This record gives sequence, structure tokens and C-alpha cells, in this order.
Amino acid sequence: MSTTAHPSLDVAALFSLSGKKALVTGASRGLGQGLAEALAAAGADVVCASTRRDATDATAAAIRSLGRVAWQVEADLSDRDAVLAMADTVARDVGGIDVLVNNAGTIARHPAATFPMEDWDRVLRTNLDAVFVLSQRFGREMVARGSGKIINVASLLSFSGGITVPAYAASKHAVAGLTKALANEWARANVQVNAVAPGYFETDNTERLRSDPTRLYEITSRIPAGRWGTPSDLAGAVVFLASRASDYVNGHVLVVDGGWMAR
Repeated sequence: MSTTAHPSLDVAALFSLSGKKALVTGASRGLGQGLAEALAAAGADVVCASTRRDATDATAAAIRSLGRVAWQVEADLSDRDAVLAMADTVARDVGGIDVLVNNAGTIARHPAATFPMEDWDRVLRTNLDAVFVLSQRFGREMVARGSGKIINVASLLSFSGGITVPAYAASKHAVAGLTKALANEWARANVQVNAVAPGYFETDNTERLRSDPTRLYEITSRIPAGRWGTPSDLAGAVVFLASRASDYVNGHVLVVDGGWMAR
């Protein structure tokens, strides 16, 4: 039997984000707010981004109550120039970003045969273009210094087509593909690019589904956990992907869905 001694593993340190700076888009409410607060609880200082600066007041206050630093920035993520301007503001006022969480997204529901092109463009620009623009902007710096974490928020509709949400489904399929493409290029530079795919969560985006008793029953009855997720259910997965604990995880889409995909 081997008697080789192994150094003790400091598990808490593996998951600590002390000294790290994170940027979370869509941090004003729902999943984004929960993720920003979770990263702060793990030790990170957090840049809270939303379409309006004052929309992140509550999130920033919660982060500061944890003894962490919070910055607030704004941009319309469907406007590429505005996204780049926001990134420049972060670089000037905050400095290097260690963890980028591309959480912000939007959805539009119309039958595919009559889906308005303006809604198609808005959804794709917000859900896909902004993810690439921010990943490219901050990813360059991560690659140059040899460390960084990018976490994209995908969806169960990264795997299926849904109904009356063709733009959202297309964008989330693309986010999964982009995650893998960036991981292929940047893993050698010690930059991990991964995604989380939330299942059915209680957010503004799902309010319409939850207000329909038939759809609510159909969906809930298929979830093995027997309930919809809340932002705290996603926190651990994102802290894991933001921390040293995931240093050998690259290009992965981590499903957090109460077991939906297992059915």
C-alpha cells in the first residue's frame, strides 16, 4: 500500500473569490441580482451592470452590506456602441476584470411565421452580440495576464427549440456554441470559459408561463425536484465556475434545472 504523503487540500480557498473583481450584466433583479450577491458573498468586489444605473441600487447596497465594493454601470445591451462604452468605463474606473458573468438577456414571444424582425434583431443583439463583445473586450486582457473566468448564461433552450421563441432559442444555442469556441482558443492561457443553463426559474422572463395554470402544471409536474428554481439555486454553480475550483473545466454548459433534462 502506498505511503506517499499528499498535501492537505484547502477546499475553502479553492472556492474563495477574495481579491477578485467581477462584472455581472443584468444585475438589477432576478438571476443577475442573485449571482452578483453570491459572488460578493464569496469575496469578490462586483460591477453591477444594467440598462439603468439606478436599477442596480438594491444589488449594490446588498453587496456593500457584505463589506465588498460595488460599482454601478449602465448600457443598452442591444446597442453595440453602448456596450463598448460601458466596457471602457469599467476598464477606466475599476481596472481588470477577473470574472465576467454574461447574464443579461431578453425574450420575445410570437409565432415563428409572424415573428417581427425588429424583435429578432433586438433579442440576438442583446443575448448574443453583447456576450461576444464583452467576452472579447475583457477576454483579451485575461489572455494577456494568463488568468480569468467567463461565465455565460445559456438556457434549456440551448438544447431544444421551445414554442414561439425562435429568436431566444437561436440566441441561446449560439451562446452554448460561443462558449465552446472561446474555450478552445483561450484555455491554454488559463482562461476558463463556461456556461450555466438554468432550467425553469422564477424570474420576470417566466412570469407569463407561471401565470398560465395549465403551463405551470405541465412544467412543474415534469421537474423531478417538484418546484421551479430560485436565484439562490444557481449561486453555487456560478461561484464554482468563477473560482479556482473550476480551473480544469473548459467549454462546459452546466445545466441547473432540478432534473428537467434527466426526464
